[in-house]
Amino acid sequence: MDTKILIIGACGQIGSELTIALRKLHGTSNVIASDIREGSEELMNSGPFEIVDATDKAAVEGLISKYGITDVYLMAAMLSATAEKYPDRAWQLNMSSLFHVLDLAKDGQLKKVFWPSSIAVFGPTTPRQNTPQHTITEPSTVYGISKLAGERWCEYYFKNYGVDVRSIRYPGLISWKTNPGGGTTDYAIDIYHKAVEEVNYECFLNEESTLPMMFMDDAIKATMNIMLADKEKIKVRSSYNLAAISFNPVEISDSIKKHYPDFSISYKPDFRQKIADSWPQSIDDSAAQSDWGWKSEFDLEDITREMLSNLKKVKQHS
Repeated sequence: MDTKILIIGACGQIGSELTIALRKLHGTSNVIASDIREGSEELMNSGPFEIVDATDKAAVEGLISKYGITDVYLMAAMLSATAEKYPDRAWQLNMSSLFHVLDLAKDGQLKKVFWPSSIAVFGPTTPRQNTPQHTITEPSTVYGISKLAGERWCEYYFKNYGVDVRSIRYPGLISWKTNPGGGTTDYAIDIYHKAVEEVNYECFLNEESTLPMMFMDDAIKATMNIMLADKEKIKVRSSYNLAAISFNPVEISDSIKKHYPDFSISYKPDFRQKIADSWPQSIDDSAAQSDWGWKSEFDLEDITREMLSNLKKVKQHS
């Protein structure tokens, strides 16, 4: 049976780029993008698109039936900084959407499910350096609480119902193609925009805030690879640690100054500082490496070069 994919939350930071990549791999007609709103022109013109509310189980089930969907990538979520402002709405979206998809898989309507977790599952009591795959998870944010609960439900549905659900804990993600989506690590996107615009960047984290980060190309590769891996290789059914690099605002600023010597940064930490302080500084992803062959490609210099060159092109064409 051919793979037929439904991406829920296809217009988001990850979903928009994941949709394009999956269509290149599986064919345009085999990847159905969906979201509660329409997305970019590139996304909308690249293949089938449906408006759907991720919390509406009947609507999601209708799309699965309509297109003969085998795999669902559930990318819809309210991210860390936004979720702190709307805790009840974040919990409702993040949890009900997951239950709907897991239940549909349990009932035999799906073969595989991808659901993204996050380093937000960790908290102030988690070891901050080289955070292990299995460690203390006491998140202090709404987003982290929902992701930790989701991880436990994913493993529960696998162990009790045989649902083939796969997950990775994303670090902060950096992309030039989409705007920041309300996350604590979004400074690492906005800073490049300000550099290209040749204006000062006022950072909402302090200069010592070292966090795990990843270029979007690596994140998309990991997402696709874990879903392509043989079922027997997926030994962690809660969520895999995933890592690439770690840096702080000073280090990213210094890498930018190699291209824009006059770039300047100032610091005015806000409520997101407390969130960042509760997260790890570096991640041990040896389980993902050994189980399904994960390996990152982009370091900080690579990311800075890619971000600045592409944002400069976007600016010139706008």
